[in-house]
Amino acid sequence: MTEPRKTVGYIGIGLMGRPMALRLLQAGFPLSVWGRSPEKLLDVVAAGAVAATSPAEVARQSEIVFTCVSDTAAVEQVVFGPGGIAEGAAPGKVLVDMSTIHPGRSREMARRLREATGMGWIDAPVSGGPPGAAAGTLAVMAGGEPADFALAQPVVAHLAGAFTLMGPAGAGQTTKMVNQVIVGGCKSVIAEAIQLAMNAGIDASRLPEAFAGGRADSSLLRQSIPKMVSGDFTPTGHLRTMMKDLDIVMELARETRTPMPMTGLATEIHRMMMAHGHGDTDTTSVIALLRDKPVL
Repeated sequence: MTEPRKTVGYIGIGLMGRPMALRLLQAGFPLSVWGRSPEKLLDVVAAGAVAATSPAEVARQSEIVFTCVSDTAAVEQVVFGPGGIAEGAAPGKVLVDMSTIHPGRSREMARRLREATGMGWIDAPVSGGPPGAAAGTLAVMAGGEPADFALAQPVVAHLAGAFTLMGPAGAGQTTKMVNQVIVGGCKSVIAEAIQLAMNAGIDASRLPEAFAGGRADSSLLRQSIPKMVSGDFTPTGHLRTMMKDLDIVMELARETRTPMPMTGLATEIHRMMMAHGHGDTDTTSVIALLRDKPVL
């Protein structure tokens, strides 16, 4: 006999949350969901999820609660605000926060939830974007107690290609900041490389073919080139989200006295895009700053 599926909740049905919730349903987990915009829940409910009236109700109905919301303030509101997860929390349950927020605030909220309710907390930010969420190949970087990680692991296995416990509370968020240093900086450099190729008369769309197996080859390059070359910046990840993450990176750098000149430049490139009103475009739109004619 197989062990019954754990009851699961998901809060934050957006670009990343929707495909993850659908994967949990496909894997047979009883799933309750909640979101600030009820219309965003319709397809997930149609697929078999139960719409809850509040985050507290999600927590009451679930052994494991996933959250994937926009920022630190949103996490705090959904956990500790009126009708929040804390009101439905209990010992033996685990919150898996897949949002990307400041490591220190994540540690503080994990401690607060455990002391007040006995519920565990794993900070588990992700990398891989909506395609990785749909395919179940996300990289999930975790921080928290080993027992809570072990409880969540069989469920997260349906969402991730890698789920790695990096240390105590906050370690997952710190690891995600390191990830964003690489992603934010590399996308800025990739934009320069692609624009140079196009200005020099090279067919930039063939760069992945030319670089395959070489040191410049990467999934980030392969994913970025079609959007940067075509100028189709329909978001698979919003530039404003990367801006939020890079601001956290720079704050962490100040706290740890880490010199980050290259990341500082990438941060200001993203800030320029924000200043010109392009926060809702795809992160690959940074190439627009390098072109003679506006493309946005």
